[in-house]
Amino acid sequence: MTAILEATDLARHYEVGRGAFRKPATVKALANASFSVEAGTTLAVVGESGCGKSTLARLLTMIEEPSAGRLIIDGEDVTAGRSDPAALRRKVQIVFQNPYGSLNPRQKIGTILEEPLEINTNIPAAERRQRALDMLTRVGLRPEHYGRYPHMFSGGQRQRIAIARALMMEPKILVLDEPVSALDVSIQAQILNLLSDLQEDLGLTYIFISHNLSVVRFVADKVMVMYLGRAVEIAPVEAIFEMPQHPYTRALLSATPVPEPARAQTRIKLKGELPSPFNPPSGCPFHPRCPHVRPEICVPVRPELVQAGPTLVACHGIEQGWIPGAATVNGATPELGAERLA
Repeated sequence: MTAILEATDLARHYEVGRGAFRKPATVKALANASFSVEAGTTLAVVGESGCGKSTLARLLTMIEEPSAGRLIIDGEDVTAGRSDPAALRRKVQIVFQNPYGSLNPRQKIGTILEEPLEINTNIPAAERRQRALDMLTRVGLRPEHYGRYPHMFSGGQRQRIAIARALMMEPKILVLDEPVSALDVSIQAQILNLLSDLQEDLGLTYIFISHNLSVVRFVADKVMVMYLGRAVEIAPVEAIFEMPQHPYTRALLSATPVPEPARAQTRIKLKGELPSPFNPPSGCPFHPRCPHVRPEICVPVRPELVQAGPTLVACHGIEQGWIPGAATVNGATPELGAERLA
């Protein structure tokens, strides 16, 4: 399949002031993220709060420019400076997490939907109105909702409106930043089914950012696990859930509730807290919390993503074969004695 989005060593750094007599500190919110997304598929991005997921979303939607790296969207290099940013933004739209804060409370729904067309195109008013009415129907709302205000809708309906607004410019890529986390569970299922139908009907590509691994298993084709601004594992969704490689991925999955009371599940408890992005650890960023750490290599040397079966994983233990239950890399033989995560 053809990649519609490719990122190479994408990074975003922020300068943060620390007072009048101290030099600003540099926060490396995103560091050396490399991945690709095939057209018509869903890439899920998961990890703890502060791992760089939302920063990545802002870069992909060109809300912010990367500090380093390369980003190619639909064959055009966004970072080269030669393409038209406005035209590229029309290809990528975002749906925000909070359906209550993402809509202007002073505008009617029709105005909210028509505004992107009014700003970016020369479409006549009558055609803009018809497109807005058609989009309301497509996302499961009624034509009479066109003239109402956001406060007159439930959270699920507001998120449908936010999705409709994102689709008005007919984008190829939707960045979904925690699109269902603020909704009731029953409403989450409705929105996820809507997104699935829209993807099938319109051929959309999704970047789906989420904390909820149960949701990710339902929607994703491929999963990227992030830790402290870096991708530590990228794999097809089946490989992530059936045979996770990186110790951090295993810990995340072990903390996911399983709706089967009789099923035994061993929780992997990580020691310590997420390190500060002001002063990230040397070498492997996960080594202060890793149960398999070997200081002689994990502390001084940062691992790169390597192929382990169907998975790209950044871990010395997997590359050199001391992580039990992992796939082989370059002929290395994993140590025995541990079962695959259930």
